[in-house]
Amino acid sequence: MSRRSVEISADLVLRAYRHGLFPMAEGRAGDRLFWLDPVKRGILPLDGFHLSRRLLRTALSGVYQVTVDQNFAGTIAGCATPLPDRTDTWINPQIERLFTELFRMGYAHSVETWQDGTLVGGLYGVALGGVFFGESMFSFARDASKIALVHLVARLRLGGYRLLDTQFVTAHLTQFGAIEIPRDTYKSRLAEALDVSTAWLTDPGADILAAEFRRIAGKTEAAG
Repeated sequence: MSRRSVEISADLVLRAYRHGLFPMAEGRAGDRLFWLDPVKRGILPLDGFHLSRRLLRTALSGVYQVTVDQNFAGTIAGCATPLPDRTDTWINPQIERLFTELFRMGYAHSVETWQDGTLVGGLYGVALGGVFFGESMFSFARDASKIALVHLVARLRLGGYRLLDTQFVTAHLTQFGAIEIPRDTYKSRLAEALDVSTAWLTDPGADILAAEFRRIAGKTEAAG
């Protein structure tokens, strides 16, 4: 991958996303950001998302309450919090400032998972055209980030989105069907998806979401 130190603004981040690049810091304490343009790009196919029966039951159970765009600051702070298996993160204060600005501009979004009134998981990213650029997720309780991801995928499918960019593929994302594709293939799909008209759905309704969860799980079983 190529990396180049730059001064980054919110508008520049949007332009970079449209060309397939994204910014990261070297660590929480880092004071410089870099463009990344991986040779292999991670995506999570929306029509190939793997939703297990167990996770479907959790999503339908009401154990967690899920909201959208209700606590962006708390979500990005959760993603930046060191954990026993993740002692450092690439989210530094400049990243927090930039994406909070993008949230105020209506481009960045968060999905929050709550338990008994406490924020225990979530994720955030940027939506442009028919693309959602996933940035990071966190979990302080079992399955909390997974439930946020299930809700994100359901909303993206219902809203007409075409591409869920995960930047890289991790073992955590592989269980949901994430794959790597060549950079040129990604940028071709990106260009097509950016022209798609979509709707960002904050609250499509519990019944509609439940039906979409079941459709996704049904496709998982059929593929298996």
